[in-house]
Amino acid sequence: MEFTLAVAIFSILLYALRWNRHRSRLPLPPGPRKLPLIGNVLDMPTQRQWETFLKWSEQFRSDIIHLNVAGTSIVVLSSMEAVKELFEKRSDLYSDRPRLPMLVELMGWDFAIPTMKYGDRWLVLSILRGGLTCGFDRRSHRKMFHEVFKVGAVEQFEPQELAATHELLRRLLRGPTDVMKDFRHLAGTIIMNVTYGIDIHGADDKYIRIAKEALDSISIASMPGAFLVDSIPALKYVPNWIPGAEFKRKATEWKEIAQELLQLPFSETKKNIATGAARTSYTSINLRLSEDLTDIEREEQEAIIKTTAANMYIAGVDTTVSAMGTFILAMLLNPEVQKKAQAEIDSVVGPGQLPSFADKPTLPYISAIVKEVLRWRNVTPLAFPHYVAADDEYRGYRIPANSLVIGNAWAILHDETVYPDPHSFRPERFLLSDGKLNPTTRDPETVAFGFGRRICPGRHMAAASLWIVVASILSTFNIDKAIGENGEIIEPTHEYSPGIVSWVFATLRHNALTMVDRTPLPFKCSITPRSPQAVDAIQATA
Repeated sequence: MEFTLAVAIFSILLYALRWNRHRSRLPLPPGPRKLPLIGNVLDMPTQRQWETFLKWSEQFRSDIIHLNVAGTSIVVLSSMEAVKELFEKRSDLYSDRPRLPMLVELMGWDFAIPTMKYGDRWLVLSILRGGLTCGFDRRSHRKMFHEVFKVGAVEQFEPQELAATHELLRRLLRGPTDVMKDFRHLAGTIIMNVTYGIDIHGADDKYIRIAKEALDSISIASMPGAFLVDSIPALKYVPNWIPGAEFKRKATEWKEIAQELLQLPFSETKKNIATGAARTSYTSINLRLSEDLTDIEREEQEAIIKTTAANMYIAGVDTTVSAMGTFILAMLLNPEVQKKAQAEIDSVVGPGQLPSFADKPTLPYISAIVKEVLRWRNVTPLAFPHYVAADDEYRGYRIPANSLVIGNAWAILHDETVYPDPHSFRPERFLLSDGKLNPTTRDPETVAFGFGRRICPGRHMAAASLWIVVASILSTFNIDKAIGENGEIIEPTHEYSPGIVSWVFATLRHNALTMVDRTPLPFKCSITPRSPQAVDAIQATA
């Protein structure tokens, strides 16, 4: 019996050894030639990496390419097929995130859902009262998001979105000096109302300031090569007073900003609930649902509500602004699209009338414009990187353990086989010959907001906000290129700058790429009322 068991164990071990050897002999996905030690460091583009990655995919005739950046294995996926296979069908293996000591462990951004490690627990918080340590599994966060922001449920926030949009129209009526600033005010109004039920007062509101400072600190902390602690995590333990530990002092300062963003609006909403002044919001809805829980359960639930609300607060600042800016640029480049959209609105809503969410089913061309905005110059060209801890195989290629796996959203949304003439702004690509939306054309929303289990849970509300803004502006205003003092047309630059730096992999450490949310740089344009009736309709919203 013992001899038989020994033979069985030996056979299993021998099979496992041969299997591992076979896997180790599998080739890596193709990619540019790697130099000793530094790998592809010298090949890495400093700008528009997504385009270079697509070029390499075409050069090597593969929708999956491999790079080695100073020892860091990076796999880039440039097709929907590869994304679905790995991020969706193998989501248990491909839903993790790499480690960021400066941002997460020192600056306290462990509550940011995009940075949370994937596993049984995403977040562990210490609740000081009684020294109780409570663990929250990843499903708690996503479930809470999903219940409030799933299709259908987001309709409860339409009044806030509509009110903020009407306020934007009134600001534009006064004459926009900086349309991107007006969009930032709109985004701040919507996100603070929906998340906390809090009004903001101008672009210099304290909550807008906190969000800006938080985003600035994230951007600096994620800059390539900025902090050695990301390469040598043990440095996080050095005392603050030691020479060269400036990064520890900076982290302490930035952690205070992160805590302000986490705590202040949440506390204000709780105070408003206690005084009976709270409006319907994500936070108030969930806090009221937790009222009948035990004290310990309620504290656990409140911690989840607080962290998920803060994620909405920070995530909604730049992304919506970027898409709205892209919409304006698209109208400046394509006046015929603007005229066609206005004709549709006039035929359905009527001249001088403001559209509502109820008009969406009868305004397919407006919906097609929104889809094309999300596709044409997508906000996040490179999706937030996933991390794979174990070796895997795909199409005969070996995906090494500890690789960063990145979905090239820009490549997928500019796939000529799906979107012919992909660099042109053509809303018609999403329509049938009878003018209705074409259900067979891939919806950019399935790509623009991330992949797999880490897809943005607030995508439905983001798309709804963009839709009502596009419909409302086109119904009441003409968007034209600005005229300079010399009487010549001012062409917009169409330049974009980074917004939230979502992730950075800096050269010569475990970092070498910059994944960013792109936001149009300020540009001049002329936004004028279409008619006296449009002016009256806008003024009536006050």
